[in-house]
Amino acid sequence: MASLLYRLGRLSFRQRRYFALLWVAILAACSFAALSAPAAEEDGFSIPGTESQKAFDLLDQRFPGDNAEGADARIVFAAPDGQKVTARENRAAVEKVVDTVAGGAQVKDTSSPFAPQAVSKDASTAFATVTYSASSDDLSEATKAALMDAVEDGRAAGLTVEVGGSAVDGGPELGGITELIGIAVAALVLFITFRAMVAAGLPLVTALIGLGAGVCAIVAAGMSTTTITLTLMLGLAVGIDYALFIVSRYRSERAEGQSPQEAVGRAVGTAGSAVVFAGATVVIALAGLSVAGVPMLTDMGLAAAGTVVIAVLVALTLLPALLGFFPQAVLPRDQRRTPATTAPAAPAPAAGRVKEPAGSRWARLVIRRPLATLLLSVAGLGIVAIPALDLQLSLPGDEAQPTSTTQRRAYDALADGFGPGFNGPLTVVIDAKGAADAKDAAAQASTALSATKGVVEVSPATFNKAGDTAIIGAVPSTGPAASATKDLVKTIRSKAPELKEQTGASMWVTGQTAMNIDVSNKVTAALTPYLAVVVGLAVLLLMVVFRSVLVPLKAALGFLLSVAASFGVIVAVFQWGWLADLLGVAQTGPVMSMMPIFLIGVVFGLAMDYEVFLVTRIREAYVHGASPSQAIVTGFRHSARVVVAAAVIMIAVFAGFIGMTDSMIKMLGLGLAAAVLFDAFVVRMTLVPAVLALLGKAAWRLPKWLDRILPDLDIEGEKLTRALAAGPPAPEAASAREESVNA
Repeated sequence: MASLLYRLGRLSFRQRRYFALLWVAILAACSFAALSAPAAEEDGFSIPGTESQKAFDLLDQRFPGDNAEGADARIVFAAPDGQKVTARENRAAVEKVVDTVAGGAQVKDTSSPFAPQAVSKDASTAFATVTYSASSDDLSEATKAALMDAVEDGRAAGLTVEVGGSAVDGGPELGGITELIGIAVAALVLFITFRAMVAAGLPLVTALIGLGAGVCAIVAAGMSTTTITLTLMLGLAVGIDYALFIVSRYRSERAEGQSPQEAVGRAVGTAGSAVVFAGATVVIALAGLSVAGVPMLTDMGLAAAGTVVIAVLVALTLLPALLGFFPQAVLPRDQRRTPATTAPAAPAPAAGRVKEPAGSRWARLVIRRPLATLLLSVAGLGIVAIPALDLQLSLPGDEAQPTSTTQRRAYDALADGFGPGFNGPLTVVIDAKGAADAKDAAAQASTALSATKGVVEVSPATFNKAGDTAIIGAVPSTGPAASATKDLVKTIRSKAPELKEQTGASMWVTGQTAMNIDVSNKVTAALTPYLAVVVGLAVLLLMVVFRSVLVPLKAALGFLLSVAASFGVIVAVFQWGWLADLLGVAQTGPVMSMMPIFLIGVVFGLAMDYEVFLVTRIREAYVHGASPSQAIVTGFRHSARVVVAAAVIMIAVFAGFIGMTDSMIKMLGLGLAAAVLFDAFVVRMTLVPAVLALLGKAAWRLPKWLDRILPDLDIEGEKLTRALAAGPPAPEAASAREESVNA
């Protein structure tokens, strides 16, 4: 592996113009394909295999046309305090708003705000539902503006008017000021690390090129816009980090006296090998999201995995080419005077005692008291993880929106006027195709629902044209995210066998609330097999990388500690409300049900990144003859500074998403930032050297039978080093002339 990448790095350096043009062409082709591609279909949330999805599919078959995926808007009217919305003046104002909206373009149907079920018992609140003929993505700006203008007219008449529904839901946020601040912090960290503008700029440039190609490829492939959020987070973070490690290794090779082309080859052969396997672990973790069986999760994982692959390819080919254009400018200022065609002599040691790098001093401090350090690290992460024991899962709706949004205010107005369960009604489907009397079956189902504790209202059964399928609405007494509502859905479903036995009809529960409950259950059930598949594959991969059994197991256990601590932070902020105001959390409540599998997948991949980059340097020193303790110190001397910089960059990029208004993105940003903080600084920089010091030589042992089975890919470049020591590469006159090009 190292020898192959060494040759690739030298080739990219020599043929830098061709490689640079190749990536420009790739970016241009992806951009053109994205611009030419038809608009992606509106995100469809499906959960195959669940009861709610089966019922929804049945409704599509038995009620053709009624479940078309057109946008909808629910306009909520609340009268001033002490008044009724049915009073003459208020009624006239409400009807004027509804009539104005009903006459607009793309409007398919409008319900009456004064139907019996649309007015609250105290007549203080009413609502009207507007159904559009186009999806929310296809609604024109004029249609949306007409809706909001009518709402403003109602407010001007003295009513409180709010609106919710897909017609007013914005698309996923793709950027913001806080994200730009994160990129600015990354640029600052790079400059502080390298103290050279070009060296700081190259990782940013290559990361943005790879990210641009990845996002354009996603759009060109017709994938939905929701897949882009995770792609933006990971593509930018890993793109910068991978380039950071290769540039850092290039500078180290130049400092040891290598020529630019040779330094590029060795950097790609060694650090590039770590990049390949670090990227492979991220790809495994992301692609493994498909284990959950939720199409949206699968799409997001595959899209992000594809972008990570692009980031690896950019780091191995485009970055060496750009180093060819700037062989001197990426070096520290005191090394730039040396001509690029001449290998600088290794710096002579200064007289007196040379100050040891901070990474080496930290490693010596840890291995001096490894057991105490290990226990303290585990105890600290365990304390932070305590809130995770109270983890509650659900899919948030408008109740998680900021109170500044009209969607959240509409949700609150309906809850106040009609009860908390009104925002999460259940749709009960009666399949009476095999029943002797369909109407009798529906009547018995309605009776059973009315007698069920927790149901406050049951609507009359609505039959399809064939008369063999009925829909019954049931309003819970509790909100859609409440645990009591989950129990209610389970209770109603438990009555289905009895109804089947008595009438021959089947009963299914669906609707948005039931779908949210089903997806939470499905994702939770998928966690164990997901962990088994992803962690198992990654441990095998790390065995190949480190030629060890204990090091990969230690890496996996350390990951579990960091991810548990990050869950503790999420629960403390989003459930318990700690620092909620500071972080802009509008509403505390259950954690998004897909967050655990999301966070586990992404954090595992990133955790293995730091494990590979850090421990590869330690193993490299060990296989070259250093003692276990000295290898730890040597590895930290070469890689600690860069790993810290990479972690700070990732934290800055992920923290930039905390400023988004979308609760899912905010939660994901905080979770990832906290996970990287714990994993990089507590697990990898503290716990790892402590464990390696305690294990000593046993850390690097591999059973002989396993050693024969596993391929030896020479990740640390031992074979490459021996081959290069045997004799220098053949001189290349043409490349020697090109190496004189100085930025």
